[in-house]
Amino acid sequence: MPVEPKLKLTPSERRASVALAGLFACRMLGLFLLLPVFAVAARGLPGGDDPFRVGLALGMYGLTQAVMQIPLGLASDRWGRRPVVVAGLLLFIAGSVVCALAQDVFWITIGRAIQGAGAISAAITAWLADATRDAVRTRAMAMVGGSIGLSFAVSLVLAPVLVGWWGLPGLFWTIGCLGVASLAVARWFVPVVPRTEARSMNNVGPRQVLAHADLLRLNFGVFVLHCIQVALFVVVPALLANAGGLPTQALWKVYLPIILVSFVLMVPVIFVAERRRAHRGALRAAVAGLIVVCALLPGASEGFYTLAVAMTAFFVAFNILEALQPSLVSRVAPAQYKGLALGFYNTAQAAGLFCGGALGGWLAAQAGTHAVFWAAAGLSAIWLAVTWALKPLS
Repeated sequence: MPVEPKLKLTPSERRASVALAGLFACRMLGLFLLLPVFAVAARGLPGGDDPFRVGLALGMYGLTQAVMQIPLGLASDRWGRRPVVVAGLLLFIAGSVVCALAQDVFWITIGRAIQGAGAISAAITAWLADATRDAVRTRAMAMVGGSIGLSFAVSLVLAPVLVGWWGLPGLFWTIGCLGVASLAVARWFVPVVPRTEARSMNNVGPRQVLAHADLLRLNFGVFVLHCIQVALFVVVPALLANAGGLPTQALWKVYLPIILVSFVLMVPVIFVAERRRAHRGALRAAVAGLIVVCALLPGASEGFYTLAVAMTAFFVAFNILEALQPSLVSRVAPAQYKGLALGFYNTAQAAGLFCGGALGGWLAAQAGTHAVFWAAAGLSAIWLAVTWALKPLS
């Protein structure tokens, strides 16, 4: 396979890439912090003993994100990236306050809906596309993709500690503070992009993006990945706590080694895929790994150590896919499609987050935890079949 030449970001591109990746990571950390602990911590609230209502609360922000992602992405094309991102972060902060003050799962669900209405992922990735040249955009997109995986990893370790210190309301106040930090980054640290660059995508129609077969395959992939992610975390935290005899605030002792090992194993794969242009092969291998892990989870969940090993393998695959897919979207999409392509991609991601919470909660309530694992394996198998048709990169 041909080897990619070494590419360098200019100082302006490096600043924009680091700032936007940091903004994305900070905001996503605020969203992810709830996943590792909510299923356990919500038991003390009215409605917290119903798996469906818990899953709905976890996934609700994904529903409103799916609805708002494209409108806000198009608004950023017309009025600029920064104003839309700032407005979206203000909604995110407001939703966090509603959750912090909530006295039951219903109002947490409302707060999560408000959080998700600030759907700025498409605007952020389009901002990054504005700020970078085509030749280095893949590296910049991979930085953002990696920041999402990193924020999820940090949330697994940090969330149990925060709940142990301050309880569930304190966790939501922390999430609100992360929104404020993201607002500061968006307002003062991301460089201004000339309006002539930001408008380069305005004449592209949504139908053209929807008709692009490989983009549809990648959109389906990110939908499945995040559907599985949230569905598993409707049931896995309680399984780990029960199998290990651990209180919620001690779950970080399990998550920390899992995440450290998974990141060590993920980095070489990403490096080789980028250098050898083996993106398709790495993607297929990671999806195949998801199938195996999810199929083994019903048996692995019977023991604490086997479950921990299985979750480590899951996160190796998850982190690889989370870093690879945005990079692939930026490579596959023709130049005039990038803004809208990223909007549809992030809409599919948000829809997966909502469906994962709702599906995981419903399956757990109706058929038990093993049904969640088998459903995740089945979805991964369909994803692998869809992914196999991806065309080689030019």
